[in-house]
Amino acid sequence: MLIKENRLRKKKDFETIFKNGKTFKEGFLILKITNNNLETNRFGFIISQKVSKKATIRNRIKRRLREVVRLNIKEEGDNKKTGVDVALIMLPGIDKKDFSETKESLIKLFKRAGIAQRNNQ
Repeated sequence: MLIKENRLRKKKDFETIFKNGKTFKEGFLILKITNNNLETNRFGFIISQKVSKKATIRNRIKRRLREVVRLNIKEEGDNKKTGVDVALIMLPGIDKKDFSETKESLIKLFKRAGIAQRNNQ
C-alpha cells in the first residue's frame, strides 16, 4: 500500500491532472502527469466497470499497480523526478494480462514520462 503522502485522493486534484496533464499510453494503461507544488509524487488509480463488473477483479488490478508504484518509489530514491501528480487509468483488457506484463507496461510508461530512471529494469 502506498503511504498517505503518495496518494492522490481529492476530486480537485484529479480534475487538475485531466485539465493540465500530459498523456502517455502503453498497452492497456494510460498515464496522465502534471506538476504539483509539493516535494513528493502522488499517484491515483482509475479503473471503470468497463474493465470488469466484479469489484474483486478491479481491486486486484489496483493492488498490483500500487505495489509496482510503491517499489518503484522505493528503488529510485533521489534519481527520479519529484513534485508530480500521476493518474493511472486502466483500460478494458488489462484484466487478461498477468502481473509481469502489467509491470513492464507501467515501467515503460514511467520511463517515458520521466518518473523512473532510463537504465532501470
